[in-house]
Amino acid sequence: MTTEPTEPARPDGTGTAPRAASRSWLRDHSELGVCVLLFALGVLVLTDALTMSVDIAQRGPVGPRTVPFVIGGLFLLIAVLLAVDVLRGGRGEAEGGEDVDLDAPADRRTVLLLTGVFLAAAALIGPLGFPISGALLFWGSAYALGSRHHGRDPLIAAGLSLFTYFVFDNLLGVPLPGGPLMGVL
Repeated sequence: MTTEPTEPARPDGTGTAPRAASRSWLRDHSELGVCVLLFALGVLVLTDALTMSVDIAQRGPVGPRTVPFVIGGLFLLIAVLLAVDVLRGGRGEAEGGEDVDLDAPADRRTVLLLTGVFLAAAALIGPLGFPISGALLFWGSAYALGSRHHGRDPLIAAGLSLFTYFVFDNLLGVPLPGGPLMGVL
């Protein structure tokens, strides 16, 4: 005689508890939460694109609504395809963490340094402009992540910041604050 494990009975004694069964199903299909998030983002992006005011002079074969429509549509497509895969039994593999010690504590110093550098750059972009605050952001991020080349890092950060400023301001037409360097650049 074999005994099979039984599900917990309802309080009225009529069968299995629906809560335990639904919790188990949700636990087995937890990736559906990502699908819901992607779907919500797609709807948000498409709604924002539809409510975007577009000047007649900006219209053409590829207008400012094109990229949001493509991105929103891709979000919806990926959400549906992922949901179908999860419901068919597809599961993501757990991260192996080949070179990661999962028992090691989090590196709070690095996180705090990066947070401080980011907040400082955000506060300084108005008075100092993007080239200087961007250079401080790039240099501070490199330092927080472990680079200790004190002569090279500020030069690379300044070059990267100036390059980014010129690409956005001159080539893409996205105005960035120049700060005190506005007349020089």
